[in-house]
Amino acid sequence: NDVVEVKKRLLAFYRKVEEAKLPAFLKAIQTFKNWQVEILNSFSFGYSNGFLEGINNKTKVMKRNAYGFRRFDHFRAKILLNLKYKEIGVHLG
Repeated sequence: NDVVEVKKRLLAFYRKVEEAKLPAFLKAIQTFKNWQVEILNSFSFGYSNGFLEGINNKTKVMKRNAYGFRRFDHFRAKILLNLKYKEIGVHLG
């Protein structure tokens, strides 16, 4: 089973990092340990939130480049248009 193999290798990685006593890596494996269930689940299930993370990133970039919209509905319209929604229910002009 892939998950069993991944877990074995992950535990071996933890041991090697702990033996090396590198502070940055020790902090990283603590994060891995905190998220271990979720990491292993990613090998069991083919789901990813990558698509939504991409949308969030595009929205944040637009917000940074906008230098502040005066009206939220205009900003929302720009986001939806950028994401290629056809019906947004907002009238500009």
